[in-house]
Amino acid sequence: MDGVVSLCDDLFFDRLYSYLLPHPPVPSSLKPLVNSTYSSAYSTSATYTPSPTPPSTSLWPRDYIPRQCISILLIAGLGAAALYFVFCAASYYLLYDRRLEHHPRFLKHQVRQEIASSLWAIPTIDVLTLPFFLAEVRGHSLLYTDIDQYGYAWLAVSTVLYLFWNDFGIYWIHRLEHHPRIYKYIHKPHHKWIVPTPWAALAFHPLDGYAQSLPYHVFVFICPMQKYLYLVLFVLVQVWTIFIHDGDMISGHFLERFINSPAHHTLHHLYFTCNYGQYFTWADQYFDSHRAPLPELDPIHESLRVMREKGLVDADGKPIPQKKKGE
Repeated sequence: MDGVVSLCDDLFFDRLYSYLLPHPPVPSSLKPLVNSTYSSAYSTSATYTPSPTPPSTSLWPRDYIPRQCISILLIAGLGAAALYFVFCAASYYLLYDRRLEHHPRFLKHQVRQEIASSLWAIPTIDVLTLPFFLAEVRGHSLLYTDIDQYGYAWLAVSTVLYLFWNDFGIYWIHRLEHHPRIYKYIHKPHHKWIVPTPWAALAFHPLDGYAQSLPYHVFVFICPMQKYLYLVLFVLVQVWTIFIHDGDMISGHFLERFINSPAHHTLHHLYFTCNYGQYFTWADQYFDSHRAPLPELDPIHESLRVMREKGLVDADGKPIPQKKKGE
């Protein structure tokens, strides 16, 4: 996050804060003193990145905590919303089988409800995770910039550790959220979507989303990771969360044994007590909660049954041309 904040400072935040909170003009007699001490004053900051632009004229310098908090909230909130709308729309319009919307357990105006729930969750989770991002920006994590500090091999090792740490942590957080004393308060809102669309990826109680994000944030405080690698993986995690909600029940392929695919997560929404993993199936298999995606479990069968009853498809599932209103 520190690299993103620094980039945004260079691009527009410096000008924005200078406009909103301008610093009083410096008397001409003091300008030599200000110019001579400016660099040394900021060189002690763990987050300040020198820029070719003139010194900030805002009352809030780059390393001022309230400014950093506001910047982080804006970046994280708008960034998450942008990822959500771009990738959910792509998945929904390009990959999602819209016939699933005829399933008897698909709710009326469900997509609208999923989006509304997500737009409530995003800013709330943003605030809850602020302490982690602020600690990163202020240099208290184990994120590093120079690849040579740990070498190229560590990039691969840290990536594997990150994925398995997250997968194991989320598996148990997710499974505990299904405990009867917790489920109805925290996780039940996400299971409102029994036949979810990609728009349901972030449609959960904010505490649910926050709890399942904890492994991502905690990792960089206990294990060194190159900061741009962490940023890429963090974004891909959000994309993966959308991807596994696309309702795709492709089964019978080799990777199905190892990867927690959309088919696995579709079964989780249908049957509740299986396939808690995030990326892989190993934890579900080891802790006896795995349910293999079989073709006969595909919710599309029930959707097609309803569509046949409505005269929308024939016995083979092929669309029947419908008369337009007024004809």
